[in-house]
Amino acid sequence: MFKNTFQSGFLSILLSVGSKPLQIWDKSVRNGHIKRITDNDIQSLVIEIMGTNVTTTYVTCPSDPKQTLGIKLPFLVMIIKNLKKYFTFEVQILDDKNIKRRFRASNYQSTTRVKPFICTMPMRLDEGWNQIQFNLCDFTRRAYGTNYVETLRVQVRVEVPI
Repeated sequence: MFKNTFQSGFLSILLSVGSKPLQIWDKSVRNGHIKRITDNDIQSLVIEIMGTNVTTTYVTCPSDPKQTLGIKLPFLVMIIKNLKKYFTFEVQILDDKNIKRRFRASNYQSTTRVKPFICTMPMRLDEGWNQIQFNLCDFTRRAYGTNYVETLRVQVRVEVPI
């Protein structure tokens, strides 16, 4: 999607105040909802993803499973609100060995596990709004001893607004 786009600074793939914030995202909803609301704490529009289970309500980018994001920028930054419910996000990357690997962080896991194609890790959220900065180069190097090339997909499974 962004492979042939000049990339510098930040590249937004979900901006809740935009005119069509989920335009490039696939949405899966079962026993829940995905909607744009105004958050009382920050008095701004946010995307609220709520469900009874993180496995059934989520968003994935890009929406077409045959496409990849092609983002070379090495940092993923998310701003999410902690409502004391389950939250997980997953980033699929390509490394310099041409291997697709996934990093999954969640607030309901207690240990880090590194397997050949997926690294799962715990994440602690503070009260209220949190800014998560994920250094993909560093995580790829430390988990697999390889170099980050690009981000292919991002998936967010939450019961909290982002």
